[in-house]
Parts: sequence; structure tokens; C-alpha cells
Amino acid sequence: MGARAVNGSGATGLAGQVAVVTGGGRGIGRAIAEGLAAAGATVAVLARSAHEVAATVSGIERAGGAALGRAADVRDAAVVSRAFAEVEQTLGPVDLLVNNVGALGPLGPFWDADLDAWWDAVEVVLWSHVLCTRMILPGMIAKRRGRIVNVASGGGAMVIPYFSSYNTAKTALIRFTECVAAEARAHGVAMFAIGPGTVRTAMSEHALTSPEGRRWLPWFSRVFQAGLDVPAERAARLVVTLASGKADALTGRFLRVSDDVDAILANVAQVERDKLYSLRIRDLPSSGGDGTLRAILDAAEQP
Repeated sequence: MGARAVNGSGATGLAGQVAVVTGGGRGIGRAIAEGLAAAGATVAVLARSAHEVAATVSGIERAGGAALGRAADVRDAAVVSRAFAEVEQTLGPVDLLVNNVGALGPLGPFWDADLDAWWDAVEVVLWSHVLCTRMILPGMIAKRRGRIVNVASGGGAMVIPYFSSYNTAKTALIRFTECVAAEARAHGVAMFAIGPGTVRTAMSEHALTSPEGRRWLPWFSRVFQAGLDVPAERAARLVVTLASGKADALTGRFLRVSDDVDAILANVAQVERDKLYSLRIRDLPSSGGDGTLRAILDAAEQP
């Protein structure tokens, strides 16, 4: 699975960029990899399944794009280190990292959950994103440019009973994105969390059709019955927009595929002032609180 230059038929909006997409073997990750390649980026695809990685790379190349594929478990630090080193030796410095690896986790009451399975899903979602970000971020800081997109979930901004493993992991991922984005902003690096919408993937099929999914998430099928699911290409379009740099002023924010990025950018001062598109605990205005402490904590949020 090699890499080659984009031919004359390819789009060039992201020409010259090197992108890494984890979990790029199928579903949302594959759509993102294909979308970035179609926009002109050279894409390195990482996933555990070698044959799925090969299928993604083959599809990109048939469409006239450039891709490199490697089978890798992105929870393994040694594997990630080797894979990223090979990507940079072959393609050059990475401009964009898309962390997309995910896992559903146990469905049902937490007190009945297998704790190993519960934590494994959190580790897949959170640790893989943390590890890959840590591997790639120093190089971006050194060259003072780069972008990282973490594929989170609208569920990370909600409370969803009987879905605690996935919900916890995605919420933590959004907060991780906010924290690191605040640190990296002054160094020319932008970082985003995105909600890709409800996409018909292998994970969503399990939630729809498994006995535990039907029992504990009965509302989920209504999303599809109402036609409210979205194609994976919607997430790809949002990632291409973020990769272009036009939304860098929104670094640290959680953006959904349904969001109008141009409208948000037109109101960026309000977004900053009111801390929109971010995780927040909302208090009653009459609940009081120490104004001096509030001012100190507000200052703490500014690196």
C-alpha cells in the first residue's frame, strides 16, 4: 500500500497537506480519508484491519488521490510511534491528524456492566486519541502549524442513560480537545472536536439490532425511522472545511455536521464571550457564588 502524487484530475484545495486518519478502514473514517484525498491532501490511513485499510487506499487511488495505508493498533504506543515515523519519512511532516477510532462499549445499567469491557471502550476512544495527539503535536508546535480533529459525538454533550461507557469517553474527548486547544493556540495549532451525526455504521447497526440495543436504547431506531441519520460524507465535508484553516478562530470548539460554520465564524466574538460550542456547567443566576473566585477561575481558562 504505497503513496503517489495526486494526478491532474484531483481537487487541490488541500494540495500539499499530509493528513493522518485513524480508524480509516471503514465507515466515517473511510469517508473522511476519501474526502481529504479528493480535496488534494495526501492521506495516511491507519486502522487495525489490514484488508479494510487496503480497501480505503485502493478506493482513494482509483479516484486519483494519494494514500498510504498501515495496519496499526493506535492504542499501542510503540506501534503508533513506528507508524507515525514511517508516515513522516515517506510523506513528510503531518499537517492534519484526524482521530476517529471508536468503540460502542456495553449497553445497559452501569451496575450490571462488565467493567473490563466498559473501560476497554473508554480506552479505545480516549487513550488512542490522547496517544496519537501526543505523538504528533510536538512536531506541529515546532513548525508552528497544524490541525487536529477529534471525532467525538453529540452524545458527549448529553446525558444518555444505559450508554455510560461511550458517553463518558466522548465527553472526556471533548474536554481533552478544549484543554489542549487552549494550550496549543498560541503556537499556531488548531484543534477541534466534531459530532459526525448519526451515521449507519457497524456500531450503529449493533445498537439498532442487538437485544441489548433494542432493550436499552429503544429511542435510537426513531432517528432512522424519521430519516434523521446522515451520510458519512457530511463528516468528511466538515473535516475538509476545518483542514482548510478557515475555521481556525474556532479552535477548541465542538462542532456538529449540522452547524453552519460560516454563521458561527460571523459571530465568533459572541462564541468566545459566552463560551458557546463548549462543555459548561450552567448555574442559576441567583445562586450566588464568590465573584473573586469566579474571576480567578475565568483567568485560569486563559493560557
